[in-house]
Amino acid sequence: MRVNTLKRVAVAFALALPGAAIATVVAAPAAHADGCYTWNRTLTQGRSGEDVRQLQIRVAGWAAYRDIVRIDGRYGPETAAAVKRFQSAYGLRADGIAGPQTFAKIYELQDNDCTPKHFSYTELDNGCGTGGFSGGPLSASATRENAIRTMWKLEALRHGLGDKALPVSSGFRGTACNRQVDGASDSQHLYGDAADLTPRTVSLCQVARAARSHGFSGIFGPGYPDHSDQVHVDSRRENNRDKTSNTTYWSAPNCGVGNN
Repeated sequence: MRVNTLKRVAVAFALALPGAAIATVVAAPAAHADGCYTWNRTLTQGRSGEDVRQLQIRVAGWAAYRDIVRIDGRYGPETAAAVKRFQSAYGLRADGIAGPQTFAKIYELQDNDCTPKHFSYTELDNGCGTGGFSGGPLSASATRENAIRTMWKLEALRHGLGDKALPVSSGFRGTACNRQVDGASDSQHLYGDAADLTPRTVSLCQVARAARSHGFSGIFGPGYPDHSDQVHVDSRRENNRDKTSNTTYWSAPNCGVGNN
């Protein structure tokens, strides 16, 4: 796993001139991650823009129980609360303001391709041996974008479980692959919004229960048909593509996880 954070330090030097000593201090630029996204301002409630949207992608997994963080580029109470949980989880000052320390931690957690350090595109790409993000109902770029959002939620879930590994057995599935594995015709896997998890060092029920507080609006686990050996998580509520999926649906009866 790679951590591609470059931290700059301030450099001070003095130039001695006849009769006087002049000291010049070069201020350190903000830490940044090469090949990915760099934040150039502190973000607080009321801000908006692409930098807010990029932040939301990375903190969406720190939504409250049954809640989600909308990736809309507007820094409201929902985003501030998620930032505060992110900060608390990583031992930062939990004030809900995204500044240098918060960004430095994000840079530390991500690789140059903007994936979180414990997950990769190859884990979330098309199953059935084909790879990539084409072959579904969305463009490859849109599907890839959804996959990275899924990965950042998984990174939060992983950390919330004590940094226990969360192997992904199935992520995005193109239409042909989804049909091949008898997936539901409206499966969230078709859009890059879902992952099936097969943990080995933490129980399935622990995963299903914790997922409720990490931004997943779809959870299927033990007790749900064909899910005795995995936990499915997805983001159906955020997308609401067909105007009927704007809901939270959880079903892992053996773990006490349900819609109520």
